[in-house]
Amino acid sequence: MAASWGGPLLLVGASGLAREVLPVAAEAGHDVLGVLDDRHADLPPTIGGAPVLGPVTSAAEHPGARLLLCVGPSRTRGAVHERLGAGVAYGRVVDPSVRNPAGCPVGEGSILLAGVTITADATVGAHVVAMPNVTITHDCVVEDLATLAAGVSLGGGVRVGRAAYLGMNAAVHPGVRIGAGAVVGMGAVVLSDVPDGETWAGVPARRLARQEVAS
Repeated sequence: MAASWGGPLLLVGASGLAREVLPVAAEAGHDVLGVLDDRHADLPPTIGGAPVLGPVTSAAEHPGARLLLCVGPSRTRGAVHERLGAGVAYGRVVDPSVRNPAGCPVGEGSILLAGVTITADATVGAHVVAMPNVTITHDCVVEDLATLAAGVSLGGGVRVGRAAYLGMNAAVHPGVRIGAGAVVGMGAVVLSDVPDGETWAGVPARRLARQEVAS
């Protein structure tokens, strides 16, 4: 796994995720300059002890800093990433307690919080958020912008599509594919593939709804 960025870091989004990231970033040795949010005029002057510096466009005032998208919903995080466009440098924050003994790759902009375990021959894409105590086992692929809420467990060979969201304590059977933009409910047990854009929940998980997925 590539090392976390240890230089100046700007958090995009005055969110609960940003407040969770801040102490992790400090413990990992990051220099967090502050938080950027387009709603800055309506926000308190600090979020989790970090100053609110202005709108997202003010990132240009901090040359050399890298950005971290602290926007919880996968789709919204993807929209912010698209808006920022190419040429943006992103950091990466990994809690010191994360277990990744095989050095599986973790993409830029990703956030791995306390107790995440990655076993062997897995790949974690860019701008992925893995909340506390997520387990990613052998040969899994977690594509860009996916969100794994606290306690999610992926069996071997699971593929989680771009910008998918898995709710707290969801469990996915080995070899199953979670489609792009799909949503899996809290505590769901997923035994078969979830198509792109569908929402599944329950034990065993079944389809609840479908929405269009941007290409």
